[in-house]
Amino acid sequence: MSDLPKRVTIDEEGPREGFQSEKKMIPVADKVRLIEALAETGLTHIACVSYVNPKRVPTMADAEEVAAAIRRKPGIHYSALYLNQQGLERALRGPLDVQGSVRITASETFSRKNIGKSVADSLVEQRMSLQTFKDRGMPVEWGVVLGAFGCNYEGELSTELILQRCRQVLDEAEMAGFQLKGIKLTDAMGWATPLSVERLIGAIRSKWPELEISLHLHDTRGTGMAAAYAGLRLGVTKFDASVAGLGGCPFAATEGAAGNICTEDFAFMCEEMGIETGLDIERLIEVAKLAEQVVGRQLPGHVMRGGTLKAAKQRAAQKAAA
Repeated sequence: MSDLPKRVTIDEEGPREGFQSEKKMIPVADKVRLIEALAETGLTHIACVSYVNPKRVPTMADAEEVAAAIRRKPGIHYSALYLNQQGLERALRGPLDVQGSVRITASETFSRKNIGKSVADSLVEQRMSLQTFKDRGMPVEWGVVLGAFGCNYEGELSTELILQRCRQVLDEAEMAGFQLKGIKLTDAMGWATPLSVERLIGAIRSKWPELEISLHLHDTRGTGMAAAYAGLRLGVTKFDASVAGLGGCPFAATEGAAGNICTEDFAFMCEEMGIETGLDIERLIEVAKLAEQVVGRQLPGHVMRGGTLKAAKQRAAQKAAA
């Protein structure tokens, strides 16, 4: 294991992944209000909408309207997700940032549930997207392996399978004329544990030591933060998180479970370990409370209720001086 990193980058997923999982429609104005509040916390990347089939994800039917209404601040990457060529074309017509990537799902069943296609068919379709990026001179730097740590439909997934998926992603990028700088491992179904994070990252680095690793973890079974800590101990410096713990994939068979690891909780843990995040945690706490108001239910974040240790120490000092 390497030493802990000095700084990490936290990309915010709440407005995109959080709102797509809600049962009720969230007004456009409330979505925009949350996005603009997040932009005041020091975040440099906010995932705002998904350009997906509104019949499958009704809460993203207003993606164009939300994207158009955001008052964007300079220096912040406001991104949009797409899953196929049709979604990419919608995203490219809009005002938000579009990141080129090569995405593959670890299990066949989850691929069909989540994007409606087999793994092989999804790769074939992505070749059109890769050509679009090439034609437009857009970079493609990251590969993404969805459901890399296990599957609620198929069970445990072997390390050999995930390495095969990484190889497929790298090959597709190379055939299109791109060289990837990193692989994002996602865990929409909440299977990641410290041991599985260590095992999988170790296996990937043994084959491709030059690749960066990014983690997108969920707290479905309460192991999300422990898995993130394992990533930190391995030197991972790029993480996705979601304000107040919003989120969860609607096709991951985890209904009622917690969503992504919580942005302010993870940032708090990092800062207490001496790892810089560039984030204002007190402001994040206020935005987390706003997120609860917007969705109208209690969210799983902890620091938003317990407060930071810095605040607790100040209160204790005031009481002692009184």
